[in-house]
Amino acid sequence: MQVFREDQEVLRLRDIAKRSSLHKATASRLVRTLESEGMVERLGDDRFRSLVRVPSKRRYRIGFATRGVDTAFSRAVTASVQRAAEEAGMNLITISNHRSAVTALRNAEMLIREHVDLVIEFQSHQRVASTIAARFLSAGIPVIALEIPHPGATFFGANNYQAGLLGGRASGRWVKRHWNGVVESILLIEESLGGPLVKLRVTGMLAGLRELVSGIEPVPIFEIDARGSLERSMEAVRKHLRRVPKRRTIILAGNDPMAIGAVRAFEECGRADQCCAVGQNGSLDAREELRRGNSPLIGSVAYFPERYSDEIIRLGLSILSGHAVPPAVFTRHELVTHDNVNRMYPMDGILPECLVGSLLP
Repeated sequence: MQVFREDQEVLRLRDIAKRSSLHKATASRLVRTLESEGMVERLGDDRFRSLVRVPSKRRYRIGFATRGVDTAFSRAVTASVQRAAEEAGMNLITISNHRSAVTALRNAEMLIREHVDLVIEFQSHQRVASTIAARFLSAGIPVIALEIPHPGATFFGANNYQAGLLGGRASGRWVKRHWNGVVESILLIEESLGGPLVKLRVTGMLAGLRELVSGIEPVPIFEIDARGSLERSMEAVRKHLRRVPKRRTIILAGNDPMAIGAVRAFEECGRADQCCAVGQNGSLDAREELRRGNSPLIGSVAYFPERYSDEIIRLGLSILSGHAVPPAVFTRHELVTHDNVNRMYPMDGILPECLVGSLLP
């Protein structure tokens, strides 16, 4: 009943389900019961109005420190959290960390001064995670940490090693099919700022490749820290290619921008046929790249950031209500390829980034 926030407000069933964080079928059964008891009025086939006034719930103040909106993944997470918080009736204070450790620490102090009830921390620097978490926890403010673990916080994000295995196995299948199992060089492109947990993505990718392709232990492996950036990845791979001869190279990247940057460097010097790349995140940029039929990017492991919000807000409400929550909640992962990208994301180019994945089963 509390999802009806204003007198005479009319809601559709799907609005009721979203605001209450209930499955649509459960919401439908409850609404029918309330209607039969004269507490809800049905207006048409799928619209309802409350006939009683229910004391309103407290409107929580939530701090949301984003890493910025410089990548499609970050934009999707940010937009989806903002949408879900609004639907849940929360006051969301959104600030950007701009991928800066100094700014992230400054923002943490600001949110403490704002006396927020809970913080969603989405920042990139593992080295300041302990300090940020300690400041919030000493102020009595619970934290949900996205992607980068923060001590004492509830973690929400990728199962990095498993996501890596998916991508590595995909590269192994491709190599066996197209290069007869012959690999002459491996490029591991990482973001060191994220710390050892994020590094597990690339570790898992290498393990998945080795599962399916035998005899690659002597193959030279080159590690590049591209700091999560397409531009840095492109420049670093350019320099690498000037120093090495033409080789059949597998590119295993910790995110999609770094994978795409490496692909661009190979294309720029006429070596596109000498590489294949796998990224992580399944971002819009990667999906558009996969739609280029001749792209060396053969796949990206999807994290579905556009779906993060519902689970994050549900976690936040459970924490604020004093309920026990698990220390870590992982998103699911699926491999997006040339062959399935249009089936998995048929609404790309039609709906906003924050909504396209929310329509998937």
